[in-house]
Amino acid sequence: MTDIQRVIERYIDVWNATDPVRRRELIQEVFTEDAAYSDPLAAVRGHDAIDQFVAGAQAQFAGMQFSLGSAIDAHHDQARFTWHLGAPGVEEPVVIGFDVAILNDGRVRDVYGFLDKVPSGAVAG
Repeated sequence: MTDIQRVIERYIDVWNATDPVRRRELIQEVFTEDAAYSDPLAAVRGHDAIDQFVAGAQAQFAGMQFSLGSAIDAHHDQARFTWHLGAPGVEEPVVIGFDVAILNDGRVRDVYGFLDKVPSGAVAG
């Protein structure tokens, strides 16, 4: 397993950590202090904002879990991968996304997220 593979797997763990203390520990491990995350729903920077955004997604999709939906394609401290969000034990994901992560010294510095499949009414705009 490459270092980038491990970081991205821990990144997915952040999204699944519903315990606020554990989620914050993972955020500090995975993201640089000034990390930025953006997708069609938000653009946030820093551990506090990332934590709040993840907690909001968990509240909106309570009981669902994130998982990798593809192999991680990585080179030169950048990675791209598909992720799924769905109910445990159910094959068809409710949400499918695609992220590009830029790493710095083994931690995520920037994430550029895209939503490929979203339930009707879940995205304002």
